[in-house]
Amino acid sequence: MSGRPRVCSGAEAVRKFKSVGWAVVRRVGSHVMLVKPDYLYTLSIPQHKELGIGLLRRLIKQSGLNIEQFDDL
Repeated sequence: MSGRPRVCSGAEAVRKFKSVGWAVVRRVGSHVMLVKPDYLYTLSIPQHKELGIGLLRRLIKQSGLNIEQFDDL
């Protein structure tokens, strides 16, 4: 995975992950938890106006996508 993901909000990240099969299972404080059937990771996405690049890169990697795929959603 190379490059730098486009900055997005927590709500936008949740929308993008939901479009590729992730489902919201609960909200804990300011975080939304997403799961995908038969998948190793649970994604915990804070509902900030802007997600940090490092956090966004980690979420993309854990989801099985690459940066280009995520940015195109």
